[in-house]
Amino acid sequence: MSRVTISTKKSQHANKFGKLILDDGTVLEGMGFGYSTTTFGEIVFNTGMVGYTETLTDPSYSGQILTLTYPLVGNYGVPDPKTNDESGIPKYFESGKIQARGLVIHELSLTASHWTLSMTLDEWMYNEKIPGISGIDTRALTTKLRSQGVMMAALVVSDTPIDDAQVKEQLKNVTPYNSEKFMDVVSTKQEETYGNDSDCVVVIDTGAKNAILRNVRDIGYKVVKLPWNASIDKILSYKPKGVVISNGPGDPLSCPDTINTAKELIKQNIPTLGICLGAQIIGLAGNAQTYKLKYGHRGQNKPCINLENNQVYVTSQNHGYCIDPDSLSNSEFELWFKNADDQTVEGIKHKDKRCIAVQFHPEASPGPYDCKFVFEKLRHLMEEGTSAKK
Repeated sequence: MSRVTISTKKSQHANKFGKLILDDGTVLEGMGFGYSTTTFGEIVFNTGMVGYTETLTDPSYSGQILTLTYPLVGNYGVPDPKTNDESGIPKYFESGKIQARGLVIHELSLTASHWTLSMTLDEWMYNEKIPGISGIDTRALTTKLRSQGVMMAALVVSDTPIDDAQVKEQLKNVTPYNSEKFMDVVSTKQEETYGNDSDCVVVIDTGAKNAILRNVRDIGYKVVKLPWNASIDKILSYKPKGVVISNGPGDPLSCPDTINTAKELIKQNIPTLGICLGAQIIGLAGNAQTYKLKYGHRGQNKPCINLENNQVYVTSQNHGYCIDPDSLSNSEFELWFKNADDQTVEGIKHKDKRCIAVQFHPEASPGPYDCKFVFEKLRHLMEEGTSAKK
């Protein structure tokens, strides 16, 4: 019987000066770790208990400073980013780098131990030039964000004392999150192919997580990942059995090319699945409207009701925008899933065509895998040729 070696490593990039400054003037002081720098972004919170590796590499966090509500972070370290699965898709990371601009936690574990351990959390963040701060009352911070809504913030990690006034002045002049354009940052610049099956599914990359690619492979199709603004002619040149419009950051209205492509996919009745940002894009393509939530849904414990069978599923989520439920009556879609907590739209299906979309993450990673059946639903649309409603 072989034995597994459990690696242990100590933090090397902690015990620095650290301050988190919100645009309402609040200053929170803690221990800086990771890379010494100043960063600006929209501060948001995630209620997940595990999965910081997958969460930090999720492109949907581009432009944001991430707060984790679970109190102890970093205890199992970070696995080797070069480890791929049999299709060549990174096994432990959702993209090729840390996407969040900074990390805010209550307590950093200064010792990491796990059988997949390659480096500590602070070492990884140092290597990727990302600042972090610990010693923050993340429950109080989350309460503030829930009551006041998400806001812009500055995160400063320094080897010397920090000048609050200077950072506050800089914060006044940063570009607001809502005005940022993310697609040229998060989307692939060229075609990427995974697998060698004869039939393919095109994934339109508006910030796609690697787990989406893996789940398409799991239902038996080659993946062709294309840039966010790929034309309908380019997509159809691959003769895809179906199309997935991925998750991603920012306002869906900032993706007009993808919205126009989605309109053509619906018109031509190409089996299509939208996930998160992709769901909002599909909604807009079918005459629904979108809006920004006060503080978003980010975590692995979000309950959603499937209106087809009245069953509740626990889902993984990461989004700040949503489809307006009042706009569905004049759209091409009907409600499929709704959030059990706040009744927001969590899934839609086309009234006539082979098009479905979910606001949550059926690929999870991190989170529960209760909703992987959504990929099976896409497979049925591709293979059986029936409408989403049927």
